[in-house]
Amino acid sequence: MRRPLVAGNWKMNGSLESVRSLLDGIKRGIGDVKSAELAVCPPCVFIPEVQKLLSGSDIAWGGQDLSTESSGAFTGEISASMLNDFACKYVIVGHSERRSYHAESDQQVASKYAVARAAGLIPILCIGETLEEREAGTTNEIVARQLDAVIDLEGIDALANGVIAYEPVWAIGTGMTATPEQAQEVHAFIRGRVAAKSGSVAQGLRILYGGSMKPDNARELIGKPDIDGGLIGGASLKAEDFLGICTAAD
Repeated sequence: MRRPLVAGNWKMNGSLESVRSLLDGIKRGIGDVKSAELAVCPPCVFIPEVQKLLSGSDIAWGGQDLSTESSGAFTGEISASMLNDFACKYVIVGHSERRSYHAESDQQVASKYAVARAAGLIPILCIGETLEEREAGTTNEIVARQLDAVIDLEGIDALANGVIAYEPVWAIGTGMTATPEQAQEVHAFIRGRVAAKSGSVAQGLRILYGGSMKPDNARELIGKPDIDGGLIGGASLKAEDFLGICTAAD
């Protein structure tokens, strides 16, 4: 049985004071979460503080992105080894904001997935369609293309060491949310595409929903058979909301 995962993507938010307050609230409420795995992905400058505050707890942490390069003249980048130095477990790759604002291609995202996996990190691969693509009826085509970039580079077995996050771009930070039925349809498509190459990988693959998940819709979303948790944006910045989603994931 797949263990639910709820991962908070803090994006470019927070301060030392707010990070300490947020994690204190999450740690105080984690006793109510019985089976779901929790993780947080802060801005890289806060990772050392997150490590200090969460070491010894049941909450994992990770990065929001990484470079395909190991070191060198790449101003502003962060390498897999740097994330490992601070005991990161996860790293997000291919978030729609990276694909859009930084023009990351499917092939570049696949390379980041490969680099993360080679370094022992668990990549959270984000895939999903824009509103225009959904309205054009090309959701499955877009999702398949983004997923296949990783499979073509790394092989199907590489997905056994990662997590997929389906994020309809039109539902990120907009307040709009895919209905549980819409989300389940795409999640089932993703799992089915993986199953066509490896049934065992598909069965064990955790596929998260990322698109304005909140405590009041989390239970219905995560209750669907192919939705194994959430990649949480805004709601991960409030301990009560994040814990509400984690409880729903139980």
